[in-house]
Amino acid sequence: MKMPDRLTRLVEPVVVGMDYELVGVEFDSHQRTLRVYIDCERGIQVDDCSKVSHQLSGLLDVEDPIPGNYNLEVSSPGLDRPLFTLANFERFKGALVRIQLIGPIDGRRRFKARLQGVEGNRVLLQDGDSQFDIPFESIDRARIVPEFDNIKPKGSGDGE
Repeated sequence: MKMPDRLTRLVEPVVVGMDYELVGVEFDSHQRTLRVYIDCERGIQVDDCSKVSHQLSGLLDVEDPIPGNYNLEVSSPGLDRPLFTLANFERFKGALVRIQLIGPIDGRRRFKARLQGVEGNRVLLQDGDSQFDIPFESIDRARIVPEFDNIKPKGSGDGE
């Protein structure tokens, strides 16, 4: 789900004006839910989400950008952070990502691969020996895949 431009332009000044970063906006038409992802250097707490939600609710009631009833969710991007912009893809170069395309490229719509960065309007992926060059406009949704390499299970012989 690409970041809806109109909704982004509407909510971004409010979020940025409250000293948060707008990570992205998505609208799930099936669940009738508008999700607004925010972040800041110190991290996001429930109170942060509540404050932003309160401010956005007033704005959305006045502007009425989505016909009918819907739910507003404001949250941190989490460990499986969604990627919405080319800048996001460049920022998280080296991360393992899961990408779903709008339509198939070379017979595939889903990729789980290492993000190599951005070249122009294309997202570069590495999956083992295979490299993929994905047009940004072909991406339906993308998320970072959390990696927990340094976590050892209890009783793994490390003295615990």
